[in-house]
Amino acid sequence: MEASLPPLSSHERTRVEDYLNDKIQVSADFESLNSLLSSLRAQHELQQKQLAEAQEALSSATKASNDHADATRKRAEAFNAEQAEIDRRLKAITKSDASDDAARRFETSMEKLRRLEISRGYVALLKDADELSKDALKNIGPAPRLALKPYTQLRNIVQSLKDAQPAAEGAAPHLVDYTEKLASALREQMKGEFSCRLQKRLDQMRWPSKELHLPDDLTSQWREDAELLLDLQTPELQAHEVSATGQSVDPPILFPLEVMIHPLELRFKYHFSGEKPTNRLDKPEYFLSHVIDLINNYGGFFATFLQPVFDEKAKTAGAGREWAFFNASHSFITALLPMLRQKLSTFLPQISAHPQLLSHFVHELMKFDTEIRDSWNYLPDPYAGDNWKGMTWEVLTKEGWFDRWLQVEKDFALARYKEIIDAPDSGHIDYEGVEFSATKPTKAAIRVNDLLETITERYQPLSSFSQKLRFLIDIQITIFDQLHERLRSALEAYLAMTSTIGRTVQGAEGQASVEGVAGLERLCRVFGSAEYLEKKMEDWSNDLFFVELWSELQERVKLNKESGRNVAGPMSVADVASRTSQAITDNQSEVPDASSDGALFDETASAYRRLRQRSESIIISTMTSNTLSALKPYSRISTWASLSTSTVVSLPPSSDLAPAMRTLSTNISFLSRALGVAPLRRIIRQIFHPIQNYIWSNILMSNTFSAAGAAQLVSDVDHLCGVIDVALGSTGNAGDSVRGLKRLNEGLLLLGLDANAPKTDDATVESGDKVQPGLWEVEKRLFKDNESAREVLAELGIETLTEAEARSVLERRAEMGN
Repeated sequence: MEASLPPLSSHERTRVEDYLNDKIQVSADFESLNSLLSSLRAQHELQQKQLAEAQEALSSATKASNDHADATRKRAEAFNAEQAEIDRRLKAITKSDASDDAARRFETSMEKLRRLEISRGYVALLKDADELSKDALKNIGPAPRLALKPYTQLRNIVQSLKDAQPAAEGAAPHLVDYTEKLASALREQMKGEFSCRLQKRLDQMRWPSKELHLPDDLTSQWREDAELLLDLQTPELQAHEVSATGQSVDPPILFPLEVMIHPLELRFKYHFSGEKPTNRLDKPEYFLSHVIDLINNYGGFFATFLQPVFDEKAKTAGAGREWAFFNASHSFITALLPMLRQKLSTFLPQISAHPQLLSHFVHELMKFDTEIRDSWNYLPDPYAGDNWKGMTWEVLTKEGWFDRWLQVEKDFALARYKEIIDAPDSGHIDYEGVEFSATKPTKAAIRVNDLLETITERYQPLSSFSQKLRFLIDIQITIFDQLHERLRSALEAYLAMTSTIGRTVQGAEGQASVEGVAGLERLCRVFGSAEYLEKKMEDWSNDLFFVELWSELQERVKLNKESGRNVAGPMSVADVASRTSQAITDNQSEVPDASSDGALFDETASAYRRLRQRSESIIISTMTSNTLSALKPYSRISTWASLSTSTVVSLPPSSDLAPAMRTLSTNISFLSRALGVAPLRRIIRQIFHPIQNYIWSNILMSNTFSAAGAAQLVSDVDHLCGVIDVALGSTGNAGDSVRGLKRLNEGLLLLGLDANAPKTDDATVESGDKVQPGLWEVEKRLFKDNESAREVLAELGIETLTEAEARSVLERRAEMGN
């Protein structure tokens, strides 16, 4: 009989009732009662089993917890006992009863122990380094390829020690020094052995003879020996690649090329040292062209046989990128340059005291640089972002020869300038040197311009911006300034000679040199030279070389704006602006595209422009003065009203007008040859005004004219205009003088009206056109009222005269007084 179950709680009874009500709802459900009881009995047994397992697990966990607590307690007791033993031993060891003092003494002992461990590490590192070195040395001869691996490992150790030095505050310098010397000694020994192997191959190839022996097996051996040296140098190339990204360093010379360059260097020293006839101070082109010949003769060999080695190394898996940008021909040039540098270091001091030799050498060196750049597109360092600056830059900038050379070139330029100015024909106007329609400068101006263009060609190849700018300012602009001062002084001398005091002091002979055409020629020398050089400076400002120089100057000014540093050498922004263009300082603002304004020759061109304008105004003043002086006898004629009517159709000019006609003819004929079309027209237009005003005021409005007198005056003015037109020749336009004297000619039209002409209402020509109104009809309509006056003036084609002026002119006719 099963044991009785404990009584159920009210909650449990409720749940049982709900379960039975859910399972037994109809009488048919009693048929499945047995299966329901079986299911409940199985669930009960399962739950009993789970309960037993849980009780067993709880018992095990409780036992484990108790065991852990006992073990922990025992370990704590053991730790306390051990700590007490340690304290006891520490006090015994340090012989101190105070625990703090004992701890400090123990730390000292531990520090000694740590140093001992470090020493053991040093010793182990030294042992490894020595073993790597011995391993490499053992394989140099029999298996050179195997010697490279330990050497590379030794180099890595040295590099890691160097890299760790900053963090270690420079600890163990002797260890670093020892391993570095060990690696360097191993490198030199391996390099020497590998170089000997390569040299044997080169001897078999008959290098560097013109007829090389290059069978396939020999070139294959050469390539293998060259690769050994390149692999030996690879760690250094990797280090160079890293350093080249941050600072400027000299490009490396590849080990195989050092070996191959050696016989070429011996040959170079043989020819260009000592007392050899090829070693001449006045012929630097000898050794420079020799280097060019070496590059041209042997560059193809390296491009053919060494470049594939570089390309293969760049493609090899695991190879560094240091070979990806190497060019065999460029590497060959790089290997040759130290030979040239050594020659230059001994050559320059020998010629430094000889200006001509120094100047010639620098220009030959610039040609050498240009040849290397143009023919080989030389880029020495594949990791550097800048182009090759050239050997000239090294000599002038790195070695500090620029100031000396600049002074030499400046002395030569100024000496040549003085020769040009002192030449007997320097002040002569050059009528053949420019186009016929252009203003003619002096021969000195043309020669000075040629000199300055030659100077540009000489310093244009320089790679340094500062040096080019100093050449421009110290030499070219200086010569421009000196010539400007000379032209200005000539103009001032002319003004002094033509002043009242100057005329008194000069006397008759001196006065002849500044009167008439002679005086105009003096002025045209200044005007023509100033205009010629002003235009040349405008052309230079648009030249690509000077445009690039100006752009770079603007960039430098902007970059140095904050720092306040000089723009070029010792020259500040203000210094450069005062000699070139004030737009430099104006463009320091942040206005976009401000650098587009201005040019390098703004200040100099402005000075020449002012000189040109001033000399032009003096030419106009001189021409006006000469012409008006020549018109004075003509203004004294008082017989205009008493002249009788003449039947001559074409009247000859008055005799008193001859001086004026002769003066105008001579002066304008000269100006038409000396001046360009545009300035000549400007000057002639300016001369017409005073002539017109003089004749109007002193003759037309100061006399009374009979019909014959009016006809004579009209004829005289026509002859005067004809003289001007003839003198202008092909440079003038038809009717220039008539248009220039338009007001006067319109006045003469009124003055010369026919008093016997019929009225225009009754008189017509056969074609039906009206004839010109006569004197009396014009007088009637002119004095009637202003409206009538304007109508009659319009009929006569008079445009410039006012009604009052027209009436004043008409009143000059003698008939009006009657």
